[in-house]
Amino acid sequence: MTAALTLAAESLLLWLKDEALPLWWAKGADHDGGGFYEMLRLDGEPVAADRRARVQARQIYAYAVGGRLGWTGPWQAAVEHGLDYFISRYRLENGLFRTRLHADGLPADDTVWLYDQAFALLAFAEGAKALPAYVDFAALAHRIVGGLSERRLRAGGFREADAAKPFQSNPHMHLLEACLAWREIDDAPLWNRLIDEIAGLALSRFIDDRGALHEFFAEDWSFASGTEGRIVEPGHQFEWAWLLERWARLRRREDAHRAALRLLEIGMQHGIDRTRGVAFDQMLDDFSVHSPNARLWPQTERIKAASILADRASDPEAVRAEAVAAAQGLRAYLDTPVRGLWRDKMNPDGAFVQEPAPASSFYHIVCAISELAQGR
Repeated sequence: MTAALTLAAESLLLWLKDEALPLWWAKGADHDGGGFYEMLRLDGEPVAADRRARVQARQIYAYAVGGRLGWTGPWQAAVEHGLDYFISRYRLENGLFRTRLHADGLPADDTVWLYDQAFALLAFAEGAKALPAYVDFAALAHRIVGGLSERRLRAGGFREADAAKPFQSNPHMHLLEACLAWREIDDAPLWNRLIDEIAGLALSRFIDDRGALHEFFAEDWSFASGTEGRIVEPGHQFEWAWLLERWARLRRREDAHRAALRLLEIGMQHGIDRTRGVAFDQMLDDFSVHSPNARLWPQTERIKAASILADRASDPEAVRAEAVAAAQGLRAYLDTPVRGLWRDKMNPDGAFVQEPAPASSFYHIVCAISELAQGR
């Protein structure tokens, strides 16, 4: 790891442990009603709003990984706090998880989203590492996978609950992430089967002939018609690059490694606004800009992809420099009056939207800092 990369990693880790994790436990956790708030205002106070399952699961993940990264605060209590609420309030009789509660903890929407089940699996994998005696996490996870069988498609993969866009790569990306996490702690064959199925779909269907990862599809996994089928998100080029490189190493698949490098290349060459120093939200498959706004989360995925691929890239120093630049881009979002919060949306002119900090971003930030700190 270069000196610049080491400094970037240490700076972000210090922010995480000294500012973000303490703040989001003190203010972002509902210590009376249970669970976690959806967002904090820029003055650090919580906002009363419906609570999505994915946010609860992501906060469980954030505190479990935060503990592994050396936070000496009550990370195990935070994980248990999240698990208590998530399992008791979101779990349905079939073992799957509803998508949303009202702020008072009562059910708001019992729809079962594939995206939410992926994050339930990820939270339980981290929960199993943090609090192995808390519950039979493997049984919970296996039942989720079994419950998804009715969503299976003939061409492979799963249908999402979105009536307008039921065939998406994004939830499969998070399902792959969760299965990779489970494979590390559970030797059940189902994890390897799902990992190979999803990674195979990415290589054969989600990625086009130019090496770009698409978002929306028809039922046979051909690209959706019109503009929708042409959307390519820089953040997801990076995120899939990170995942496919992990799979490539696991299976010794050189084709997956090449695909990961190409995804990183596309993101670096076409998905970065070098004036602002950030990855923007969307382009089309000809690499023209489709949405120049810049959310926080693509910055974290840029860090992860550059970090994992630097040592195997043709120009390692250039990719390490990209990781440093990505970390600098992320720091702009973390520059808030109340330390430990973040901005979520940057406009094309570089100004941030004035709005509460969404808890959903914490997972992205923690994962990026973890990857950067490993110094691959």
